[in-house]
Amino acid sequence: MKITYYGQNSFTLEMGGKKILVDPFITQNELSKDKIDIMDLEADFIFLTHAHFDHTLDAEAIAKNTGATIVGNFEIYQHYTEKGLEAMPLNQGGLRDFEFGKVKCVSAIHTSSFPDGSYGGNPSGFIFMGAEKNIYVAGDTALTMDMQLIPKWAKIDLAILPIGDVATMGADDAIIASDFVKCDRVMGVHYDALPFIMIDHEADKKKFKQANKELLLVEIGASINV
Repeated sequence: MKITYYGQNSFTLEMGGKKILVDPFITQNELSKDKIDIMDLEADFIFLTHAHFDHTLDAEAIAKNTGATIVGNFEIYQHYTEKGLEAMPLNQGGLRDFEFGKVKCVSAIHTSSFPDGSYGGNPSGFIFMGAEKNIYVAGDTALTMDMQLIPKWAKIDLAILPIGDVATMGADDAIIASDFVKCDRVMGVHYDALPFIMIDHEADKKKFKQANKELLLVEIGASINV
């Protein structure tokens, strides 16, 4: 299972022969816009954790270019269906079968609205469950006790957690979150793309190491294998 990172909370997950793009925010991300051409991206599905611009910005353009199906809460599903795009609903608590495996939609504590101010529904996280590996994508969220439910649904091989603080949980809370989901391997996301979520990379890696955990800070355009 391969994950390629594009900055903020955006990455492609290759699973079960499909390419799953999450939260594409590239063309206005100063860290990624000159490194990643969205017209070169391939996607079978685009999963959106919530409606904020730094998670949905490039979804419509990529969906039109690739024919990908957009997946998100009911409001997100409705929003893109009204634009004539292929979309599927997946609300919190829901479980759906896909060609690549199963996906469970789980709770996240955050806010959500589309760039025009319209209601974006409740923010979400996703558990991607494949034949060999399971990935927890927290989305934008605070630390929440609900994370303790995650390992009841799946044994997590990689937790993708926000660590930028201010708008989401930071590294300290992400360490607790990794305890809750029972996964000591964490890929950090949602950092450095905006001035108020800048992090000290080495300091945060040290915090995780002291907790006997691994924090992966993947370079934009680079990939890891799970």
